[in-house]
Amino acid sequence: MKTLDLNCDLGEGCGQDQALMPMITSANIACGAHAGNEETMSATVALALEHQIAIGAHPGFADPSHFGRREIWLSRQELFTLISRQIEQLATITERQGGRLHHVKLHGALYNQSARDPNCAAALVDAVKGFDPTLKVYVLAKSPLVDLAQAADLTVIQEVFADRRYRPDGALVPRQSADALITDPLKCLQQLEQMVCYQRVQACDGSWVSVKAQTLCLHGDGLHAVSFAQAICQWMQRHHIDKRAP
Repeated sequence: MKTLDLNCDLGEGCGQDQALMPMITSANIACGAHAGNEETMSATVALALEHQIAIGAHPGFADPSHFGRREIWLSRQELFTLISRQIEQLATITERQGGRLHHVKLHGALYNQSARDPNCAAALVDAVKGFDPTLKVYVLAKSPLVDLAQAADLTVIQEVFADRRYRPDGALVPRQSADALITDPLKCLQQLEQMVCYQRVQACDGSWVSVKAQTLCLHGDGLHAVSFAQAICQWMQRHHIDKRAP
């Protein structure tokens, strides 16, 4: 039976965490930089533990006014410090409640930069290896970061998106582009089927890009996040795909 992890970015103050948590298998919890604070981290960790959801750190740029979606170019050491501090903070809160971190997934612009910029990618690898090399790293499928993290003996989980359009090189179409998002639920499910069942996605130019779909991102900040998550779960049931954290 095929398996697929459903991960969701939570603790970002979007008000839908309680409804989304029962439908997912991994939670990426904002660590106080792009969103969240110690109180929201503690509450979200408690909710994840209640639902037995894999807990991941979700570090982003310290730029809440832009929700961490504005590119900021920092040195490798600055990036390492930025990422490490956020992982450590969430790990401390999680351990305080009797849990343990499962993975790390970067947020927004930091996620996209790590997928294409060797400096940012190396900082992420250094941060995870320096804190706990057994942590899984969720990265954009097919990106150069996959090979870099695997070469460092990290466990890589390749991530796909049903509601984002792709470029021919496998990168996501930037959010500022008019065609970056797929808003039609039927088209999202069609893209999901191609990725999960056929390991490919159609790029914006019509070409096909091979991808390895191990985890699917469900955006927790969308207006229709809950209904979309429900549709994904129903689709998985119809196709006999087991929902499971890596």
